[in-house]
Amino acid sequence: MSTIAASPGISGTASALRRLYFIRFAFAIVWALVMFTTASRLGPVAVTLLVLYPLFDVAAAIIDARASRTTGSPALLYVNIAVSLITAIGVAIACASGIPAVLRVWGAWAVVAGLVQLILGVTRRKMGGQWPMILSGGISVLAGASFIIGAAADNPTLINAAGYAIPGGIFFLISAFRLGRAAKGN
Repeated sequence: MSTIAASPGISGTASALRRLYFIRFAFAIVWALVMFTTASRLGPVAVTLLVLYPLFDVAAAIIDARASRTTGSPALLYVNIAVSLITAIGVAIACASGIPAVLRVWGAWAVVAGLVQLILGVTRRKMGGQWPMILSGGISVLAGASFIIGAAADNPTLINAAGYAIPGGIFFLISAFRLGRAAKGN
């Protein structure tokens, strides 16, 4: 038994993160499925979904920061909160300019949020269940770059943005299962 995993702070944080990750998985999958139905144009539903996703990320980062206070500095989570709030505003503004502008903002957010997730996962790896978060962060950086590049395509759509949520959700699900042991204090 690891003394780190047996620590009440670690097991409490792991338990809270586990619940949060299950919720993030469900949100990502539902969001992606609804987004796929509207990804060809920027109608009211697509705009709402595009603004909602980073706002959900803000709420999740706030919950994560509160749960993680006893196990480390929440500074990176505060960065994520700020970046995601700016993204929600940026996406709302970009929607008036069209899909290429949205993809550029979405891509920049995916790069920055992915870097934050990757670094946070590395700093939390002793807790367990963080390898999926590390991988997800790295993939997010690559996906963000592809969104920015894809914005220059002849007829860009939001299909890739919708698809972006699915692997992220799956990584949250895997991480939630892997955190089960740390949440039990074993």
